[in-house]
Amino acid sequence: MQISRADLADFVYFQAIAKYHSFRRAAQEMGVTTSALSHAMTALEARRGVRLLNRTTRSVTLTAAGAELLEKIEGPLAAIGEASDNLNRYRDAPAGRVRLSVPEDAVTLLLNPVMPIFIERYPEVEVDISVSNRLIDVIGSGFDAGIRYGGTVPEDMVAQRLSAEIKWVAAAAPDYLERFGAPEHPDELQNHRCVRIRLGNDQIYQWEFDQNGATHAVMAPGPLTADASHAAIGLGIGGCGVIYGSEPIFSPYFANGRLVPVLEEWSSVGEAFHIYYSSRRLVPTGLRLLVDLIRELRPLGL
Repeated sequence: MQISRADLADFVYFQAIAKYHSFRRAAQEMGVTTSALSHAMTALEARRGVRLLNRTTRSVTLTAAGAELLEKIEGPLAAIGEASDNLNRYRDAPAGRVRLSVPEDAVTLLLNPVMPIFIERYPEVEVDISVSNRLIDVIGSGFDAGIRYGGTVPEDMVAQRLSAEIKWVAAAAPDYLERFGAPEHPDELQNHRCVRIRLGNDQIYQWEFDQNGATHAVMAPGPLTADASHAAIGLGIGGCGVIYGSEPIFSPYFANGRLVPVLEEWSSVGEAFHIYYSSRRLVPTGLRLLVDLIRELRPLGL
């Protein structure tokens, strides 16, 4: 039986459903409605006379025929996608779509300063930004690349540095410091209320302080825990306790006096931001151009 144009389009839809085991998430990636995706799969199964998906109200799984089809089409569809992206090199204006998984701080510090210039230079490149501080399988989740601090980049990925190393500091609101005083040594945090940090792997972060080449790690105490900088900053400004984070994120609040740095002589220098992507895939043109622009503009140094 000869392949049709309808089959080719539906194979792409089928591959997205198989990746996510979800019509809703696949529809979001493909830019169509869930109903349209469901109708396309029903039509594909009817044309081929084979059930490819087991559908329930809670899950979508592949039948044996569906699993075999997925195995056979993944390589050719990847080759078609690569060939399509290669054509961008011959365009007057680059085009295409780039999907990024980015932590909250990288949006503020790297992308916000760069994207206005990027979209002016490359208006036909679509950048889809998913903001999450959680550690996920970026490639397995359908992203072209991820941005993370260097120490959390998976070892099997190609990584490029996007910033200088980043200074980490503690801070508190003036009202809090008037009530409870400022700690002069990291160990004195045990006598303070702190807003703890939950990492992307669900662990509670030990605050790190450096002095004279020695690192002092503190498990900060306190009744509150946050997994996002904007939440911790809001709690800190409200006088809930001492907070900890990257100095570039805190700097605007130091400038307007809503936060005050503490333990300044003990500040720590942490990993730079890196972008990472699979070594087994062609780097999309839009992604390469975005990396080049970040490294050109250096919003956090380099």
